[in-house]
Amino acid sequence: MTKLSSFNIGETLPIVELAPVSRIDLIKYAGASGDYNPIHTIDDEAHKLGLPGVIAHGMWSMGNVSKLFSDHYEEGFIKEYTVRFKGMVFLDDVITLIAEVSEIQDDHLHFKVFAVNQDQKKVIDGKLIFQLY
Repeated sequence: MTKLSSFNIGETLPIVELAPVSRIDLIKYAGASGDYNPIHTIDDEAHKLGLPGVIAHGMWSMGNVSKLFSDHYEEGFIKEYTVRFKGMVFLDDVITLIAEVSEIQDDHLHFKVFAVNQDQKKVIDGKLIFQLY
């Protein structure tokens, strides 16, 4: 594993591709988060609101992006993290997570983070600051 401190501006962390989104993923997330909005688990409820089907929780998507940094928590921690939700995530979507170094300030690494679906459409666009110990 490469240490974060060795990355340069413009370089990306190893890309993470998630398994296709499953209904059980969303049911488990609903239980963990307390967000039981039925548009995330029940097709008929999603259709009633004009959606083509169940959509993933936005925070499920955001939380997954932070997986890019899981191997680096012994080096530091996520200090700031903001995202914009750019598109909906549906069942069976394959989400790819990407983080690119955008700035380095002493012990702070700034990243552009985003997630794209299997059609290369952005579903998350954000910024993250990782502070090294």
